[in-house]
Amino acid sequence: MNIPLSILELVSVTQDTDARGALDNARDLAIHAERLGYRRIWVAEHHNMPGIASAATSVVLAHIGAGTHTIRIGAGGIMLPNHAPYVIAEQFGTLERLFPGRVDLGLGRAPGTDPQTLRALRRPPEAAEHFPQDVLELQSWLAPVAPGQRIVAVPAAGTEIPLWILGSSHFGAVLAAELGLPYAFASHFAPDELLPALRLYRERFKPSHQLDRPYAMVGVNVIAADTDAEARRLATTQQMAFTNIFRGARGLAQPPIDDIETYWTPLEKAQVGRMLARSIVGSRETVRAGLQALVEETGADELIVVSMIYEHAARLRSVALTAEAGLGAAD
Repeated sequence: MNIPLSILELVSVTQDTDARGALDNARDLAIHAERLGYRRIWVAEHHNMPGIASAATSVVLAHIGAGTHTIRIGAGGIMLPNHAPYVIAEQFGTLERLFPGRVDLGLGRAPGTDPQTLRALRRPPEAAEHFPQDVLELQSWLAPVAPGQRIVAVPAAGTEIPLWILGSSHFGAVLAAELGLPYAFASHFAPDELLPALRLYRERFKPSHQLDRPYAMVGVNVIAADTDAEARRLATTQQMAFTNIFRGARGLAQPPIDDIETYWTPLEKAQVGRMLARSIVGSRETVRAGLQALVEETGADELIVVSMIYEHAARLRSVALTAEAGLGAAD
């Protein structure tokens, strides 16, 4: 395949690894991915989730950036209604000064947490309604300083960091098209609207200063191992995590099990199966076929891979096998 591969890193805290271990593993994965030829590594803003250590997203990116040299680093994404656009400009402008030419800023409008935590974030209930305006404001803070401009986002002004719109519905697709921005669809957990959203984005796209043609990234869960059977076993960690979401039980990532049928009910199996319908699980050959089919179906310009695997060594191996399948890279 002649298509870039990137990574969405969850910074997972497991039953055997604390938050510091998860952060160091994320940095180690980025170094590994850089060597293998991945284009970018992103982390996402989540709050009040014991199993995810990326709440302070810009700080996590600084940790990853300091350990790498060429791979792009970015947010996939910042939940912009949780913040003042000015503050996000300051944070990511600082990252761009530290790691010039390597920073992406993906933006979402979901809260990334539960209603109780929203109150702790001081996020007003109507904040998401202002998302389009907030994106434009953020873009203005990253632009060169205009004559007579009295408030400047230091050191962000003039960096013009590439913005992305993230989405799992038609809203993000239409907004990305209207603003002429690249679009990343979260089909790794919300696959139902993938094809309609991509179609809308491409049909309505308007060229902009940042982008002259549509550019679509598709999220996909990929669990690769030396055999299909081993990959299916590794995938049970993610299946249990999604089952726990439906149970309202937030916790740490769990080690894989031999028989997932003993863990979930038939209803939970159906619910999780729908959310993970776009997953590619198997050997290098199985993954190669799955990636090729996804690109042919979606016309994606780039794939961003999510690999929720319990053991760090197995995750590094999965990322290497995926690179061999999709990029022809060697471990």
